[in-house]
Amino acid sequence: MDMASYNCLHKQEITKGEFAIVPIRYEDRLAIMKWRNEQMYHLRQEKILTENDQEAYFQNIILPSYKEKTPAQILFSFLQNEKCIGYGGLVHINWQSNQAEVSFIMATELEADNFETNWVTFLHLLEKVAFNDLYLTSLFTYAYDLRPHLYKAIENAGFQQSKRLEKEQLVDGKLVDVVIHTKKNPLKLREATKNDVDLTFQWASDTNIRKYSFQQEAITQEMHHAWYNSKINDPDCLYLLLENDKEVIGSIRYDINKENEALISYLIDFKYHGHGYGNAILSLSWRVVTEKHPRLKQLVGFVLPENIASRKIFERQGYLLDSSDQKKLKYIKQL
Repeated sequence: MDMASYNCLHKQEITKGEFAIVPIRYEDRLAIMKWRNEQMYHLRQEKILTENDQEAYFQNIILPSYKEKTPAQILFSFLQNEKCIGYGGLVHINWQSNQAEVSFIMATELEADNFETNWVTFLHLLEKVAFNDLYLTSLFTYAYDLRPHLYKAIENAGFQQSKRLEKEQLVDGKLVDVVIHTKKNPLKLREATKNDVDLTFQWASDTNIRKYSFQQEAITQEMHHAWYNSKINDPDCLYLLLENDKEVIGSIRYDINKENEALISYLIDFKYHGHGYGNAILSLSWRVVTEKHPRLKQLVGFVLPENIASRKIFERQGYLLDSSDQKKLKYIKQL
């Protein structure tokens, strides 16, 4: 079987030193089956798996998921020096709320001495997929309260306990608690306010950014202030800012017309160009605008032909090129 790849991912292999995660490999299926059967006590698995069960699972569940745009799960083989020592990934993915549960088990013989190291390493690798490629808003773990040492590992990876469900699960005839830990994507969106007017003017005045604008003329601060205030007070305009834990990274604006079409305009602070934030702001914001304006029929973005980076971003986000001329390209996403 050829090396697998997920259509929904843009980077298939994530590495950290001698460790890596790759789309779950067919060759690892029997080792994974063995580990699952040995560790049923903490898994949501009701019976011993057979080789036929595992083969059917790969053929009927895993293989189709490689091609799906929004699969219910994305699983990886966890490698150390190219040898599979565990597996896991994102399961129960909710593409509407942009959340997913983390699943992971390692080779049983490694649990005694390498439990925390492997858990933390795997989580760091998986976060790069979840937060930097898929732009999920949060991850969570769902664990039976049977392995207290697990909490130290996931908390060391930046997860925080968010909920305890008392006597939630029956295990070997005894009701046990379920403990949920959560970690949020450091990237987040918020609505623009009057306090952001000077920052947005700096961006609008930056020649590195303005060269890709359809309006090339220089603007004054007074002109920008008037325009900006009209936008943040317009009920048919959704003006959002993307920020991390330290500062604001960029902005995106959706102007909605009478045909229930939203025209997109976005920009990223020049010092953050080339870091994937264009993908992030489009991916995170379209769900916000569709929730606030459920009658929207389509999203539209216009791009200068020479703006190759922005063209690739729209294409990556599933926008289709509708028409083109010498001055602008039109990208459309039907809702």
